[in-house]
Amino acid sequence: MVYYAIKRVLLLIPILIAVSIIVFLLLDLAPGNIIDMMQIENLTQDEYQELLRQYNLDKPVIVRYGLYMFNLLQGDLGKSDYTGLDVWQLYTSRFPNTLLLAVSSLIFGSVVGIPLGIFAAKRAGTLADNAVTFITLVGMSIPGFWLALLLMLQFSLKWQWLPAGGTEGFRSLIMPTICSGFVLMAGTTRQTRSSMLEQLNADYLRTARAKGVPEKAVIRKHALGNAWIPILTTIGGALSFSIGGSAIMEAVFTWRGVGSLAVDAVINRDFTMTMGCTIMTTTMFVLIQLMVDLLYALADPRIKSAYARPKIKRRSAA
Repeated sequence: MVYYAIKRVLLLIPILIAVSIIVFLLLDLAPGNIIDMMQIENLTQDEYQELLRQYNLDKPVIVRYGLYMFNLLQGDLGKSDYTGLDVWQLYTSRFPNTLLLAVSSLIFGSVVGIPLGIFAAKRAGTLADNAVTFITLVGMSIPGFWLALLLMLQFSLKWQWLPAGGTEGFRSLIMPTICSGFVLMAGTTRQTRSSMLEQLNADYLRTARAKGVPEKAVIRKHALGNAWIPILTTIGGALSFSIGGSAIMEAVFTWRGVGSLAVDAVINRDFTMTMGCTIMTTTMFVLIQLMVDLLYALADPRIKSAYARPKIKRRSAA
């Protein structure tokens, strides 16, 4: 498994290069630049050219990209073009809020979604199964920002039970968690139901029941144990996107996380901050996917054996 993990970490290098090139070119093609966002009045042409030189905007895009990557190789994410603050410090100051929202959404979606999926699979074709399917379809179809606005109107504006936004205390976390976790809950429920349906009619479960194994043990230990792989894939993918920053949820609830930081950087044409957020988000995404792949080995010993480093066969002496 160590050999496999090292290979996956090394694959991060070409991924970061490809993502950084694409984002850098897209930012360069976007209209306007950081100087236009400053809205400096009575700016002369000489002063404008001086600002261009200060931000290296007078150089070709390939040169600016090379300068950025040279600094990145030295571990320097640079300073924000818009605020002048250190990109690493800004990112790390916002990341705990994003991590808190992602983990709370993951817990909410998993704790509700997995039992609900098992419940629906055991009652496939019944009214209860159809009701669960309807709920999951609604959860996967409803726009997150629309659900957020509904919750804000009801719980903040009308009843005044919860704050409409901000990152102050536990109460401000409730509505963002529900909105972010509702989609995860829907996807987890559907995937759990589908995976469990494949297992419930398997021969080994009928054998376990014939041996007198209790039904709860059949479901939890045997069926769910073999259905974990696709469920982990769904949960891991959702966690990766959440860690990257749910920009819409963070913008609606004014949650000071990585997603809102990246959106502000793009709006302000802040090249350095946008690239820093992209590099860090891509790194976190790949590392989380690596963790999910390693969890596969815990769920299925066959996968663990596939992760093992291939042994080199020695030739026997003639």
